[in-house]
Formats: sequence, C-alpha cells, structure tokens
Amino acid sequence: MTQAPDPHVSDPRTSAWRRVRHSLKSWPVLLALIVLLLIVAAALLAPWLGTVNPTAIDPANRLKPPFGGYLLGTDAFGRDIWSRVVYGSRISLIAGLGAAVISVIAGLVIGLIAGWFRSLDGLIMRVMDAIMAIPGILLAIALVSVTGASLTTVLVAITIPEIPRVVRLVRGQILSVRGEPYVEAALALGTPLPLLLWRHMVPSTVAPLTVQGTYVFASAMLTEAILSFLGAGIPPEIPSWGNIMSEGRMYFRMLPGLILFPGLFLSLTVLSVNILGDALRDALDPKMAKRI
Repeated sequence: MTQAPDPHVSDPRTSAWRRVRHSLKSWPVLLALIVLLLIVAAALLAPWLGTVNPTAIDPANRLKPPFGGYLLGTDAFGRDIWSRVVYGSRISLIAGLGAAVISVIAGLVIGLIAGWFRSLDGLIMRVMDAIMAIPGILLAIALVSVTGASLTTVLVAITIPEIPRVVRLVRGQILSVRGEPYVEAALALGTPLPLLLWRHMVPSTVAPLTVQGTYVFASAMLTEAILSFLGAGIPPEIPSWGNIMSEGRMYFRMLPGLILFPGLFLSLTVLSVNILGDALRDALDPKMAKRI
C-alpha cells in the first residue's frame, strides 16, 4: 500500500524559493534589486534617455561642467558624459554577464568530469591550481597584450581566471553526492552516464552555481574596469566605465565628475550584485550562511 505524502513536509526547492521571496522583503536587498534593474533598463533604453552619439566629438564644448547644458558635462573631446556613461553600461554589463555565463558553463562541465572520473581528477585539478596561482589581472593583461584589445579578448581574459573557482565548487558538490543511495541505485539500474549526471548531479549544483555566478558577474565588471583604466582593456573608441575614468584622470582636479560619475555607476552596480548574491546564498544554502 502506497503511503500518502505528508502535507507537513515541504519540497526543498519550494522552501528555497520561498526564502528567496522572503529575502526580497529586506530593504537592502529590495533596494539593490531596484538599482540593478534601473541600470539594466538604462543600458537597454539608452537611445531614449536624452542621449546623443557617445563618440561624437565637439571641440567647441569641451570640458563643460555638469548641468551647464549637459547633464553630466563633457570630456576633453567635447563628448557628452551622460551619453558615454549610459552607453558604457552596456559594455560593462556584457563583460560581467558574459564572464559569469561562460565560466559557470565551462566550470560545470569540467567540474563534472573531475568529480566523476577519478582518473582525470588529479590532472584537471593541477591545471586549475596552476591557473589560480597566476594573478587574474596579470593573466588578463598578458592575454590582451598578445592578442590585442577587443571585447572578445577582454571577455576571454576575464573568464579564464574565474573558471577554476567554479570547477572546484562543482567538483566538491559532485564528490559529496556521488555516494548517495539514489546515485548508486541509478547506476545499478543501468542509467546512461550522461542522463545520470544531468538528472542526479547537475541539480545539486544549481544553487551554489547561481550564487557563484553573481560573484563572478561583479568581479568581472571590476576587472574589465581596471583593465580599461590601465589601457589594456576595451579599445578607447568604445565607451565603457573603465575607459571613461581612464580618459578623465588627467582632468580630475578640473572636473572630478569625469571619474566620479562612471565610478558611481560601477560601484552601485557591483554593490547591488554582491548584495543580491549574499541574499541568494542565504536563501539557497542556509547552512553556508550560518557558517559565515
């Protein structure tokens, strides 16, 4: 006789998403979500936010102060800072999102292989350790200097140092569940390995990968800004927050807004993503939250 499910026992997945919804009632998390949504909306709706061509040069109106006919002023070439900051958000967000998606997918695949195939585990983890031993910024600068500055090159340079962290996370998760009875039962029933990994292994990595993805997103945006500020990132003709700050450092005493305005957008975005990442961690993995 089949036992009826206990109505008092809740589905872990339902409980997790209930905790996520509950965390949104916290005003710091709600404020961070609103700020991030506004910045994403500004990036998507840039042409309709009172912007002009962000690369248009107007020497007659160079170095204008904020609110003097220009919302945030102009730079040394007469380009509208508001337009450059808004359009630059597209590049910075693409760099963060692209690095997060690529590193999570690549790290998931490599981590699954390392965690399941013990014969390959040692070799894979030694390679990951070697990559992690190299400072991320130096590795990114080296790759950009060899291949040239472009969005694709910067994206690859930012992503490579993040992959080992994801691999270690996935590998640890796989090692913790591969001995579970439901996994052994699936093996005994002759479940094909790809199907076993997809049904029984990947779901256990969703929560930690979601949290890790937010941290990679924020870290990648900062790395892109640092590279562009140092002249080793996005080409100067393409507006990004790092490029705008780099071009404005020579005129900081005269017009500090050339650095402060893009820096403020970058700081708010990174802070918002980190707050949301912490909220997701607390909601999806309460045990980890208690340990921290």
